[in-house]
Amino acid sequence: MSSTTKIEPLGAVRERVLATLRQDIIAGRLRPGDRLVERELAERLGVSRVPVREAIRALVAEGFVHFESARRTVVRRLTPADVKELFELREALEVYAAGLAAARATPKDLAEVEQLLDQAATATEAGDAEAITDINSRLHDRIVAMADNNLLIEALEPVAGRLRWMTRRNEEWPQLLVEHRELYEAIASGDPARARAHALAHVRTNYRSTVRQLFGEEPG
Repeated sequence: MSSTTKIEPLGAVRERVLATLRQDIIAGRLRPGDRLVERELAERLGVSRVPVREAIRALVAEGFVHFESARRTVVRRLTPADVKELFELREALEVYAAGLAAARATPKDLAEVEQLLDQAATATEAGDAEAITDINSRLHDRIVAMADNNLLIEALEPVAGRLRWMTRRNEEWPQLLVEHRELYEAIASGDPARARAHALAHVRTNYRSTVRQLFGEEPG
């Protein structure tokens, strides 16, 4: 081994493994019901089993996987109740964030959202599901950041990954782009009530679309 070779700290390895597995679940490469086997994942990722084990525990805490037994860990199968609860939380927090963003957004903030919308349009035209999910998630994160409320950001952070996972199933991409442009215009208008109204309509439409994609039915 070269004396200049750097050994990656265990914590950094664990975070890299966690990020990879989380993205595999969100993107559908690991599907609901798939088993996570430490040995197989360690071999695929070129790491020891320790960071894989720690990453799996973190994914359990984040709600992506669960222990079916002491020796069997699988990707969670989402239920209608899971989706309903997360979208109720999203409705409460993201609608509030949109109103704050309308009151507090700077020209620089708005320009960054415009850039994300342009990227989303390109990804939508290409039908690139993973890029669309990533860009749309960053767009929502940006709106929450524009609200300039650290407690709001902290409240959404634990469920952000699960929201990406659920909304990844919504493939009504052109409609999503239209809704995001309308939401941007409402925020850019500086009218908090208008921004909240568009955010509420968007979350509820997204909820119905997600339920249709996941369960093949309209929400009750």
